[in-house]
Amino acid sequence: MTMTQHRTEEPDVEGTGVRGRVALVTGGTRGIGEAISRHLAAQGADIAAGYWRGEERSHDYLIQMKEDFPDCRVTLHKGNIGVAEDCREVISEVIAEHGRLDVLVNNAGITMDHTVAKMTDDEWQKVLTVNLSGAFYLAQAAMQHMLERGTGRIISISSVIGETGNIGQANYAASKSGLFGLTKSLALEAAFQLKRSGMRDEGIGLTVNAVTPGFIATDMLATVPEKVLESIRAQVPLGRLGRPEEIGRAVCFLAADESSYITGQTWAVNGGLDM
Repeated sequence: MTMTQHRTEEPDVEGTGVRGRVALVTGGTRGIGEAISRHLAAQGADIAAGYWRGEERSHDYLIQMKEDFPDCRVTLHKGNIGVAEDCREVISEVIAEHGRLDVLVNNAGITMDHTVAKMTDDEWQKVLTVNLSGAFYLAQAAMQHMLERGTGRIISISSVIGETGNIGQANYAASKSGLFGLTKSLALEAAFQLKRSGMRDEGIGLTVNAVTPGFIATDMLATVPEKVLESIRAQVPLGRLGRPEEIGRAVCFLAADESSYITGQTWAVNGGLDM
């Protein structure tokens, strides 16, 4: 049989997507994080939503999620992603309440914009600590649990700014670019550890990937003047801002059982802004 005559075999077992999986989404109660949570819940996942500030908003989110997705379990978990111990406690809390953790989405992040000349040491350090170190602390704790079970998904939300850079965002760009290297290293280590433990098989495996949103219509852009937004849209080949649910869809795809052959990758959802 030649390469052009190969036979496509049907899979032995139908994939389950994310149904019945437990997903922790940091910054999961608003903006892109909320859209990710809702998309995963709509596909049958149980949701653990991480948050730090905005107590009232977070509880409103919880009420709405339970109303919209009555068949899914939804919990809230408070913690400062910039503090290593908080990250570990959140992971432990989710595992204790849900019995396991299948999907970690590192979505929480902050901005403190200034030109390099005006950026303070504190502004540089805080953004790196939350956006990059926080993702590492969470992934480190989650991966230990996932390696013991032999399965899992870790997905970090980076940014097109991590690929292109941006004036006034050296700290943010550096933190989001750092997620690319972290993602590839975690992916390699996960595969290596599973092989060494004899748990690597044809199942759903343990994969690590990143998603890079472009300019997305969230609260972060709500205060941007319309003229500036027009300039942003003009830069995007598709001519519009992205929708939060479009990021949720990409994350849900990578989180699915069927995406077990995708790891160490960076998925751009940016309207063609960076090709």
